[in-house]
Amino acid sequence: MESFFVRFANATAHIAGKPWTFVGCVLLVLLWAFSGPLFKFSETWQLVINTGTTIITFLMVFLIQNTQNRDGAAMQAKLDELIHAVSKADERFIGIEHLTERQLDKILEEVEARADRLHGGNQLPVVATRAEDARAATPPPAKRGTKKAATRKARA
Repeated sequence: MESFFVRFANATAHIAGKPWTFVGCVLLVLLWAFSGPLFKFSETWQLVINTGTTIITFLMVFLIQNTQNRDGAAMQAKLDELIHAVSKADERFIGIEHLTERQLDKILEEVEARADRLHGGNQLPVVATRAEDARAATPPPAKRGTKKAATRKARA
């Protein structure tokens, strides 16, 4: 039963994540909306979309949660194996996802303190935003005539 559910959840999540699935759902909603005058915007007409979307949403929550749980567990297993494989790594990090928030905060403080010691007591640099990174990586615009002046100096 579990194997069938895993295959079903994977297949459903795969299909649900496709752009064509989204386009199909939009088309269904448009079809429903344009059929309103035909059904005189009745309560039954409204109930069709409300019931359909509620049922689909309810079921998709469980499928998405299942795939995310498995993906998260697989990622943790891979990270744990990498920690175990690196000889200098602190193996107490294996399985820390099961600790309480307070225990995780304490470990984070220790790691940050160790990083500060490694950087000579200086605080770690603040990570720049992508826009700041782009501005820093972009050279300032050249002044007009600079290239010509440099060429003339090189010839002289």
